[in-house]
Amino acid sequence: MAKNKHHQSAGPSQRQLRVGELIRRTLSDVLARGDVHDAELNRLSVTVGEVRVSPDLKIATAYVLPLGGEGQDEIVGLLARNKGELRRVIAKKLALKYAPDLRFRLDTTFDQMDETRRLFAQDAVQRDLDGE
Repeated sequence: MAKNKHHQSAGPSQRQLRVGELIRRTLSDVLARGDVHDAELNRLSVTVGEVRVSPDLKIATAYVLPLGGEGQDEIVGLLARNKGELRRVIAKKLALKYAPDLRFRLDTTFDQMDETRRLFAQDAVQRDLDGE
């Protein structure tokens, strides 16, 4: 048994990061090639920004965004509707003990970066930064 099984770390373990990245790449490849048998999903180009995996590796949350921003309202629903097929494909391509349950969330990191840039561009913030 591992020494640090019940550790209270601030972030994900190396294994969680590695498995999350493998799932992200596989999911991106599957969606880019249109391997899913759903015409509505295949017409959209989907960017998978990040996949976070639970500590027991049984739940994977994928943060997705349609390319160009079109279809943001429907993309999570389309992916959720096809999560069984996506889960089977991921299980087939990756040698994991369990195929993780997939959950999909809209990726908001690009919006957060735009808001941060907007804040840094304000005159008051620039004046404070230049004063250092």
